[in-house]
Amino acid sequence: MQERFYEIADHIVARLKGDEVVILTFDGEESDFVRFNHNAVRQAGSVTQADLGIDLIRGQRHAEARLALTGERQGDRTRADALVAELRARLDFVPEDPHLLYATEVQSTEKIGANELAPADQALGAILAGGEGYDSVGIHAQGPIYRGFANSLGQRNWLSTHTFNLDWCFYLRDDKAVKSDYAGFRWDEAALSEKMKSAGAQLGLLDKEPTTIKPGKYRVYLAPKAVQEVVSILGWGGFGLKDHKAKISSLIRMTEGDGKLHAAITMRENTGEGVSANFDRMGFVKPDQVVLIEKGCFKEHMVSPRSAKEYGVPTNGADTYESPFSFEMDAGEIPTAEALQQLETGLYINNLWYLNYSDRPACRMTGMTRFATFWVEKGELVGPLNVMRFDESIYRMFGSNLIGLTAERVMILANDTYGQREVASYRLPGALINDFELTL
Repeated sequence: MQERFYEIADHIVARLKGDEVVILTFDGEESDFVRFNHNAVRQAGSVTQADLGIDLIRGQRHAEARLALTGERQGDRTRADALVAELRARLDFVPEDPHLLYATEVQSTEKIGANELAPADQALGAILAGGEGYDSVGIHAQGPIYRGFANSLGQRNWLSTHTFNLDWCFYLRDDKAVKSDYAGFRWDEAALSEKMKSAGAQLGLLDKEPTTIKPGKYRVYLAPKAVQEVVSILGWGGFGLKDHKAKISSLIRMTEGDGKLHAAITMRENTGEGVSANFDRMGFVKPDQVVLIEKGCFKEHMVSPRSAKEYGVPTNGADTYESPFSFEMDAGEIPTAEALQQLETGLYINNLWYLNYSDRPACRMTGMTRFATFWVEKGELVGPLNVMRFDESIYRMFGSNLIGLTAERVMILANDTYGQREVASYRLPGALINDFELTL
């Protein structure tokens, strides 16, 4: 696909007129998908797609559109020529964009990931074998994902990465299920088997009579997947420069008030070790790391090219929404194997659901416990807990009430497949928290 993209990019660039500049982006994938329930395949297929973005620029005016590429060389060229002609006609009628900023310094890059995936049928065999005897339901997707950039100034950037993502549940009955995931770059059947055995053991506990507790404050352990739900909410305007300047950021207290997190909390955008591209859609090459929060204090913003132009600061290649795509938190000192003992009595929460802000300026959020949340006594899982709602602020969860983070972290890949497979990742520890507030 890289050759296809560069070939059509050269074709479009050669047909520019006068002082026109063109920016071209590429999104592609070659993915195998399998959906299953009752531990049987219900839908299987493959998707090969390539999408070309064209942004035609003249001065501070620009017009953009997208084109699905078929792979048929002459047909793609003809349709691209027609689309460029249409964009050229629009330029006389669009206003100047005062915040338009694109890279003019040529920085070409290439990052081609190794393919360490198992054949799709081998992976499926291992999934079905691990789910034998369970009502296993979920989706598995795997294959290469491609991202590209080209402009008429001569810059070329390319990313190809091979990943897999298995998202599944062992379902018991009613609202009782254990939700699990296994994702990464290198397929390891032993690791999958261990995850499925752990999920099966938790499913057995769900068959016990559920415990009901009163609203109040409890000691909890958030597994890495639950931590992901919390930090993903922070990505909704928590780190972006635009939101902070507009004073609508959920972390505004950290930059304009007294808001601080626990000294153990360091968060960063780690593009160098993530799965997302190290270049943005305007041609800026991203730094390997952007430290967002360091030892509990706000450090750097995510800055898109548009915000950079508006506020007169350098961009670090953030997207339009200024959200992290390769998010990570530093590990702590609690061995994961000892998390239950250190929890002693309280809640073991595998997943949180339906999160949203309940008080955005205070960075207070609400959500639900759901799949495989257990009551713990004396460091042992006693049985399932009925669904509860929580309402907590980040300054308590990851601030004054944080006991500690696990020494081990889990790599979690985004499982979104709306239109195309997402290229985003999280590397997160589990979190032990005191006085976590359950409201009903």
